[in-house]
Amino acid sequence: MQNRNTFAHFLHDAGLAAWFGGSLMGAIGLNGAAADVDDPRQRARVANAGWGRWTPFNLAAIGAHLVGGAILLKENKGRVVAQKGVLANTNVKLALTAGALGATAYSRLLGQKVMDAGDVPVAGATASLPSTPPEVAKAQKQLKALQWAIPGLTGAVLASSSLHEEQQRPSEVLKGTLKAVPGRAAALGATAATVVGGAATGAFDKVSDKVKDAV
Repeated sequence: MQNRNTFAHFLHDAGLAAWFGGSLMGAIGLNGAAADVDDPRQRARVANAGWGRWTPFNLAAIGAHLVGGAILLKENKGRVVAQKGVLANTNVKLALTAGALGATAYSRLLGQKVMDAGDVPVAGATASLPSTPPEVAKAQKQLKALQWAIPGLTGAVLASSSLHEEQQRPSEVLKGTLKAVPGRAAALGATAATVVGGAATGAFDKVSDKVKDAV
């Protein structure tokens, strides 16, 4: 009987949910709220303070997701190889996760660059003013794209995980396993036909022998 992986599923799902939800809330709520600060020199400070408080929890969430995912991949490695479609979905999910990790790390580096610049005038967390220093304005321009790329990538990982859940249905496992090896279904059918045919032939021979003996 297959062992349950409840804790691994929890780590994987809860970590990914926090990663996705935190990045989306930050882009919409935190960065948006920073633009409402009256003093242009305090807007970046407010946004950076919020992201700085969230970063340790975000790192813990990412770590939980990766650990849970690694355990699940190890436990399901047989099905990844044997069931058609699972390997392809796994590769897509790994690529999306790698992209989300890279985007998150680079976003943190850019945020630190803005933070190190001090209280410079900006229009918002990811928007500059004509008086904003060029290096800060460049970092903000990149952050403006990354703030949507991260929830986009993690949301795609969520979609891939949902497909993995569907692929674990017994009917999908059976169908995918039969499709994974060309001719497997035909071979099973041929084997069954051979067994049935052999049994029928044996029964016919026995009946014929009894008829001969009676004559």
